[in-house]
Amino acid sequence: MGSVRRLPLVVAVVVGLVLLAGLGVVVSVSLGGSGRGCEVRLEVNSSTEKGDLLAELADEYNDSGRDLPDGECARVEVSETSSGVAKDALAQGWDERRDGAPEPQVWTPSSSLWLTLLQRDATAADRALLTDEEPRSLATSPLAIAMPRPMAEALGWPEKRIGWRDVLSLTKKGWASAGRPEWGRFSLGKDNPHTSTSGLGATVASFYAATGRSGDLTVKEVKDPKTRRFVAGVEAGVLHYASDATAYMANLAEADADGQALSYASAVAVQEQLIHLYNQGSPTGETDRLGKGKKPRVPLVAVHPADGTLMFDHPFVVLPSASAQQRAAAADFRAFLLEDARQKRFQQTGFRDHEGNADSALARSVSLSGQSKRNLSLIDSPAPEVLAAVLDSWDELRKKARVLLVMDVSGSMNQAAGGGRSRLEAAKKAAVDTLGLYHPDDEVGLWAFSTETEGQSEPYRQIVPPGRVRDNEQRLTEAIDGLSAEGGTALYATVRAAHQKMLADLDADRINAVVVLTDGRNEYPPDNDLDALLRDLDAGRLERSVRVFTVAFSGQADFGTLTKIATATEATSYDARDPAVIDKVMVSVISNF
Repeated sequence: MGSVRRLPLVVAVVVGLVLLAGLGVVVSVSLGGSGRGCEVRLEVNSSTEKGDLLAELADEYNDSGRDLPDGECARVEVSETSSGVAKDALAQGWDERRDGAPEPQVWTPSSSLWLTLLQRDATAADRALLTDEEPRSLATSPLAIAMPRPMAEALGWPEKRIGWRDVLSLTKKGWASAGRPEWGRFSLGKDNPHTSTSGLGATVASFYAATGRSGDLTVKEVKDPKTRRFVAGVEAGVLHYASDATAYMANLAEADADGQALSYASAVAVQEQLIHLYNQGSPTGETDRLGKGKKPRVPLVAVHPADGTLMFDHPFVVLPSASAQQRAAAADFRAFLLEDARQKRFQQTGFRDHEGNADSALARSVSLSGQSKRNLSLIDSPAPEVLAAVLDSWDELRKKARVLLVMDVSGSMNQAAGGGRSRLEAAKKAAVDTLGLYHPDDEVGLWAFSTETEGQSEPYRQIVPPGRVRDNEQRLTEAIDGLSAEGGTALYATVRAAHQKMLADLDADRINAVVVLTDGRNEYPPDNDLDALLRDLDAGRLERSVRVFTVAFSGQADFGTLTKIATATEATSYDARDPAVIDKVMVSVISNF
């Protein structure tokens, strides 16, 4: 669910709240606990899919009257951060302002894969980032391929076990090979493995499937040309890379509500728990919506790949920053979470218990053939050097992108953004800094827009046509640095023109996208019909689609309209209404490609 969210306790007095929807960031400062005046404060940073639940359980812990061995009591507070983002924050040295949450003494990511990567970072930096204490699993959830039930059944599920080799075959041949040509191309939803646990797990699993192994994968095998061809073939079917799978699930829910459940993604690589939440009416993962939201017309089933999947273990990790009292508090809170009553709460929100067993409600919800982890084809977590090689290889093999960056240069972009910079200066720096995050073979272009100014008949300017970053980076940098601001905001006309231009030049072998950064709302009378724009953009009505990712930059930005624009194209809107987070938001945007 994006990057960082600070979670208030139920009994908290909330004194501050910042909502950053594009990053999944909610920051709040709270005063909680039982009112006992506990001296020991324990900060826990959780992965996003269990953050809400851990905050509720922390509230219960704080009100439980428990004492530590020395007679003191502890107050536990929970923030949440995507596992990959938290790993990087810990590796760099946690900064509360930069990372949007207090420095934790306990970290509970989705998978121990992130501990492997953090330990590798620690070794490279010659720093102690983890203790010798053995992590304990709080709950588990395996990697699964979520598929609309009719699509899974068309492949012979549940009688036939489906795996990554089936994904590869469908990516190459399309649904016609399964007797359903009306479904067109097979499309896979997959997260960026540098930020998302499901993205990391799916990438690891596809490398294992390519070799036929279930353990002891080697760097040599990762680099083998045959392995690389297999993985590149799987990646070729990806719609786009998300920073969190809830973006895909939200779009699936929108398509389902419109009666188009089979027109968006054929499959999405996710934790099994998220499939349960989707089927129970909470596609974006909020556990408090379970049973309250509208259930999908076409449910998803959990397909556990026959040729290998991973069990995500949700470890509870005490960090070196913890004092002796905080370590005691961490041990007591962990024991509290592992008690039967709390384990039942994990299971009620779609997790398996810490031993990998599903309860009957989860089995029914996601259509499991068995409740034991013995029913899964589990693979071993790779060694540190192998996991690093997998990520390095993915950077080379991932589906390449064709992106048009469209930047607002209206007069309001001259207003201050803090730190002695104007909004335009902050936006230009963020745009230039992220050029290095693209693959050299990605194609990136640049437009700028305001309203008609002297010497131009359109409210937008086509400055740099999309070209490979390896050839275009210097030209893009100079063009971005040279932007200046004047005029109004012709948002609708520019979005329509950029979308049509990218559609006309669409490359079906790439992720085709427009990224629109604006600090305002439409101020262009010649094109002021939002409904008409949304109809023109509607991905459900188009045989070919270009996704429009939007970035709301400043408090004056029309975030509601930008969200509608992104949703119409089955993309995501990002919230940078606090200009201080624009750098982080732009990194999150680029993780889609």
